Amino acid sequence: SALLLFGSGAWLVNSSLYDVGAGHRAVVYNRITGISETTHGEGTHFIIPWLERPIIYDVRTRPRTLMSLTGSRDLQMVNITCRVLSRPDERRLRDIYRHLGKDYDERVLPSIINEVLKSIVAQYNASQLITQRERVSKAVRDQLVNRARDFNILLDDVSLTHLSFSPEYEKAVEAKQVAQQQAER
Repeated sequence: SALLLFGSGAWLVNSSLYDVGAGHRAVVYNRITGISETTHGEGTHFIIPWLERPIIYDVRTRPRTLMSLTGSRDLQMVNITCRVLSRPDERRLRDIYRHLGKDYDERVLPSIINEVLKSIVAQYNASQLITQRERVSKAVRDQLVNRARDFNILLDDVSLTHLSFSPEYEKAVEAKQVAQQQAER
């Protein structure tokens, strides 16, 4: 019976502890009171077995790349790739879990990236997208950072990594450049 008592005590202690690894944070869900206000940092923490369970989030910056096909102001189709470095707002993990769940980035980032890319790219002609790429990139960055903040997601970096047009448009631009060069000779 002493062995059974020792085994039960060891099990109780073991199930009362949980670890939060480096680069992670946790909120505790309680079956009676709901999600705790406190965010727990790295280290070992106590919970009440069966009544509470930890919800652990990776709060390190993670890259995400998304491709979008959208139209420019002059109705040219633009294939654009956007890369973002995102992480959850540690102070708002409770709200993130309550409203979005653990897969918050899967639910939010693709839709807001597409929305912002389409709205910004539609303001420029195809030629402006190439010549004013810095300005376009800054507009996308500013709008994406604000939209992500609405969902308690912080964006550390936003960059447009690829920009291409339909093959027909690229051929027309190339033909125009060749004609200009021949006219200059």
